[in-house]
Amino acid sequence: MLRSLFLISLLVHAIVAQKPVLPKPEPAAPQVPAKKWSTLSGNEPIVIARGGYSGLFPEGTPDAISLSRDISILLCNLQLSKDGGAFCITGSTLDNSTTIEFFDHKQSTYNIDGKDVKGHFSVDYTTDQIAMNISVIQAIFSRPSAYDGLDPVLNLDALLGGKNPPRFWLNVQNVAFYKEKGVKVEDIVSELLKVYQIDFVSSSDMGFLKSISGKSNKATKVIFQLLNAKDVEPSTKKPYESVVKDFAIIKSFASGIMVPKDYIWPIKADKYLGLPTTLVSDAHKSGLEVYASGFANDFFASYSYNYDPTAEYLQFFDKGDSVDGVVTDFPSTASNAIVCFAHNNTLPRKGPTLVISNNGASGIYPGSSDLAYKQAIDDGADIIDCSVQMTRDGIAFCSNSTDIGLETNAMTKFISRSSKVPEIQPSSGIFSFDLSWSEIQTLKPQIVKNGDFPRNPANKTSGKLVTLQEFLEIAKTKAVPGLLVNIQNAAYLASKKGLDIVNAVSSALKNATFDKQQVLVQSDDSSVLSKFKDNPSYKRVMFLNERMGNVPRKTAEEIKKYAEAVNIPKSSVIEVYSSFLYRLTNVVKELKEANLTVFVRNLKNEYTSLAFDYWSDPNIEIATYIQTAKVDGIVTDFPATSSRFIRSPCSDINNKLAILPARPGELMKTLPPQEQPPTQAPLPPLEVAKVVDPPLPPVNDGSKSEPESADAKPAPSPSGARPMIANSGLSVVAIVVLAMLLHSN
Repeated sequence: MLRSLFLISLLVHAIVAQKPVLPKPEPAAPQVPAKKWSTLSGNEPIVIARGGYSGLFPEGTPDAISLSRDISILLCNLQLSKDGGAFCITGSTLDNSTTIEFFDHKQSTYNIDGKDVKGHFSVDYTTDQIAMNISVIQAIFSRPSAYDGLDPVLNLDALLGGKNPPRFWLNVQNVAFYKEKGVKVEDIVSELLKVYQIDFVSSSDMGFLKSISGKSNKATKVIFQLLNAKDVEPSTKKPYESVVKDFAIIKSFASGIMVPKDYIWPIKADKYLGLPTTLVSDAHKSGLEVYASGFANDFFASYSYNYDPTAEYLQFFDKGDSVDGVVTDFPSTASNAIVCFAHNNTLPRKGPTLVISNNGASGIYPGSSDLAYKQAIDDGADIIDCSVQMTRDGIAFCSNSTDIGLETNAMTKFISRSSKVPEIQPSSGIFSFDLSWSEIQTLKPQIVKNGDFPRNPANKTSGKLVTLQEFLEIAKTKAVPGLLVNIQNAAYLASKKGLDIVNAVSSALKNATFDKQQVLVQSDDSSVLSKFKDNPSYKRVMFLNERMGNVPRKTAEEIKKYAEAVNIPKSSVIEVYSSFLYRLTNVVKELKEANLTVFVRNLKNEYTSLAFDYWSDPNIEIATYIQTAKVDGIVTDFPATSSRFIRSPCSDINNKLAILPARPGELMKTLPPQEQPPTQAPLPPLEVAKVVDPPLPPVNDGSKSEPESADAKPAPSPSGARPMIANSGLSVVAIVVLAMLLHSN
């Protein structure tokens, strides 16, 4: 009970209700009528939760149901015992979602719809055997296992016979199989429809639906479920792709259809969206509702969505005729998409939090490319960023790292130029200061994967690297509100390579003459930031690499000598333990008390980068850093996601209806005692020594190479350069890296 109370609190705190209250317009602004939905009824789509909030908790558990009931209809995928007991478990067997294997090691094999299926089947057990001996577990390995084995399989009679049953959708699976095993499915379902309030009943068996259509309560909608296009419908023996074409027959016994989402928006072989079908509009013309199934925030859908689950929902709500509802494992994300984002629902003005790109829209195009910067601006970034690197011939250009081997195809073209520079990184690399600009122009930038998740492979090598001057021109021409220039490795470049990166940046900014746009100069070197202190039009940002648990006043005051803002890793703002939010640090609070602006990095869309508390929804993470941690800016690989959130009325925490943040530590309290983590030692404080650097050394002009002409051809290793790898053989590290790159391609 205590755990359920925590969950109800989390639900109330973090999910919007169904009807948003928009901010009042300015007195002179005209009243805009609410846009009617293009559903069959004209009402907003409904959210159907498969087994409750099954994206977090095992299907059909009290926690899953309580967390979803106020925003969705509960969908029960029916399985029947040999004595007619009704349970809610998705699939043909009990194996993926329960502990049946511990109760009975012996498996059976049955033919279901023409396919042999091996496993444990509910029809082989009595109601009491299932209720007393089997508990539910998560069927998806990437979801939390801490709640496994705590609750029995959901008994439909126990749920609907309770004092306050949820709105309910009964989906009857495998009708022909149960009939073959002697279970009277029609009688069981007809009795359920008479005894309980059931809003929807569906099945993939047309004959079964026809047999009960006259027996169901008039308030119950009958929905025909279509399975995969090539699967055969049991009563007609025709594939579903053929059956779905005859809406007149379907209309004779049903009020709607439930289809896999690719019936509406097909996915091509390359995992991008194909052209939409006319299924929804055709069904609506025939008077049939359309419900799309198969939604889950932690399932890969299409590269077209850039790992943003809200973008996928909006595709089904805002592109053409809207579906009448969606079946999902994460009902809050679907509900928020309807309430907060559909119909381009935006505030008349955005909030104070800045959206800052991380090498442009680097989740969509190769980072630091011209296309990544233009995409970031189009996606609503307030500030685009350039991490400045220097070439051997003194050209400043944009790249995330001075080691360009990972973010370009340099390993295939210049592997012989690989070297080790301990002052910069422990591993070997191909460094920009060892190549001329004409050589770098022959390279293609490439998108860097986020772990095992490829990003937008169609544009893997699109675009081109840009000089600092070209970056500034993009920012000026596109009138982006602000730009950030990040300066790295200044001391090494000056002393060892004779390259004055500080002067290169200073001169470029001066020549660009920004009047209306905000200019931020960022560095992890306090001495670099000191060089810009005399220009009040620039805002200096200290890039902090260290993970920290607090910032002593003395350290904060020292930072203020060099910077007006800081850029810190998100792990220093909210600590995470085993993918659960553990606690909020005091870092942001202490920095802001010292009158420093705080940016947090790097937010991403991929669900693997999100703690369970965020429900695999990047909007919840964004809300948490803005509303709980109260950061002033978000550095992100996907500016579109953050920009859309900030410009939504649901981003306003003072709104009656808002997407509220996760609360660090609250979900962890719902874990069973044996799953509770040991007390974690706090992160270390940020010491003064970590933020104050020695003065920059003078530029060693004697080691600086003469600039090449613009039409110079790629040259071999310069004679005056540092010793490279011996040309008699490549380093082992370089060979391994090349092999990995070739394998990934």
